[in-house]
Amino acid sequence: MRTALTVLAVCSLLASASGQWLETSIYVGDGTGGLCFNPQNNKLYGEVVGDYPGVVVIDCASDTVITFVRTRSVMDAPCYNPQNDQVYNPAYDVDSVFVIDGAADSVIATVATGVGPTALCLNPLNNRIYCANYYSRDVTVIDCVTNQAVATVPAGQGPTALCWNSQDNKVYCANWDGNTVTVIDCATNRADTTVPTGNYPGDLCYDSLNNRVYCANWGSATVTVIDGATNQVITTVATGSKPEALCLNPDNNKVYCANDSSNTVTVIDGATSQVITTVATGLGPCALEYNLEHNKVYCADWGGNTVTVIDGASDQVLRTIAVGDRPCAFAGQPERNRMYVANFQYEHISVLRDSSLGIAEGRPPVTPRITSIPTIVRGVLELPGGSDFPVAKSRGSETSYTFLLDISGRKVMELRPGQNDISKLEAGVYFVRSAVSGERLAVCKVVIQR
Repeated sequence: MRTALTVLAVCSLLASASGQWLETSIYVGDGTGGLCFNPQNNKLYGEVVGDYPGVVVIDCASDTVITFVRTRSVMDAPCYNPQNDQVYNPAYDVDSVFVIDGAADSVIATVATGVGPTALCLNPLNNRIYCANYYSRDVTVIDCVTNQAVATVPAGQGPTALCWNSQDNKVYCANWDGNTVTVIDCATNRADTTVPTGNYPGDLCYDSLNNRVYCANWGSATVTVIDGATNQVITTVATGSKPEALCLNPDNNKVYCANDSSNTVTVIDGATSQVITTVATGLGPCALEYNLEHNKVYCADWGGNTVTVIDGASDQVLRTIAVGDRPCAFAGQPERNRMYVANFQYEHISVLRDSSLGIAEGRPPVTPRITSIPTIVRGVLELPGGSDFPVAKSRGSETSYTFLLDISGRKVMELRPGQNDISKLEAGVYFVRSAVSGERLAVCKVVIQR
């Protein structure tokens, strides 16, 4: 197996030189729809979708699953409150928000909300969580000290996204079906005003440098720019088709807008609210995340199963990284320079590693062990049992799997002990990878021939 070892070493060096790469994947049992990071306990919380909805808790030091917190069907990403070390998770099927203790990873409270809670926003100034309720057309205000609802604020039709204005202590609520943004005064918990937007406003971003709120209008191919002090519309910026996500680059005073149907990201100057450039991405960009450590923007390409990495200074694409099926959300771990990617239709969370020097900080990669699987196979791949290739799965701290990957590192199929039918696969070079809790235990090069 000397050839296989050489190939793997070369691939590792190339990945390191590029600055960003897929380091590992964490098996969580179902797809994930949202993430949040707990810096106090160095944990990642992932919204698990599918037959067993809830929240998976991951140790970010080892990238292993700690536990699974059973809740109900969730709609939006969990929201972490550092003031009380608690995670808030909306459950739209029971009209509630579940409160999870960040140390014990157990549900400590369930807060009743309006109908169809869909989005959360933390106001650290008054230590309250704001919850947008899509069907009841209102916003529930939760006191994080008592974990009780203290107010219900009327909004427009279909509240679907929230953001907080730190300078004026306001919360903005995008109303998808109402084509408006409701502005909430956090001192009084009352609706201050209603701002008209384009059609189907679906995401919000607050620019603290210029005290502006950006609203992506999915149905109008525009972004509405709102003055944070006066609540007046400053301008409307043309974007690509179906703008779906926004994020702020504070280093370069830019706002990025992912356009789902145009396969682009529109870059907006925060000072002038003018378009600087348009960046090509993978298929169906749907989520954005800014990396302050290296001044990069990460874009999840829903339809391309990739992440596009954009340089924040030059707005050039640095790399496109293959991840799981339907990437849809991010959470960053700044100390280890890791970016976690939620994959909606893939049973793993992808972990991206980043280093501007080509040598990532933190835990070194696990050296794979090369095994004795035959190099050349035809029609059937015989997978032996034993510790080299564990296949049993669980939701606990020990999860294991064995995959067949193509030359680009993409999962082709999951392997089982014994005979695996590979007759439908194209001829070429593949890799068998086995792991437990994200740690690679064995890698083997396989050449499939007809």
